[in-house]
Amino acid sequence: MIKVLFFGQLKDQVQTGSTEVAESVGDVANLKQTLVLHHPHWGEYLSADATLVAVNQVIGNEKTSLVDGDEVAFFPPVTGG
Repeated sequence: MIKVLFFGQLKDQVQTGSTEVAESVGDVANLKQTLVLHHPHWGEYLSADATLVAVNQVIGNEKTSLVDGDEVAFFPPVTGG
């Protein structure tokens, strides 16, 4: 099982702070596809190029491999002046 966390504005947009995915997804790109399959309205937020991802608290990308027990966090980029 993969634990998925959402932070910042993304948490508000998907209307939850976390969810879990039981099926094997292989990598972050497939995880996103699986999440959108179960929650079609999340597509516009998870497909945004600016959405950042961390796997087990290390910045990752679409090709980052996932295994059972991983924790994946999606968050918007930090902005500031």
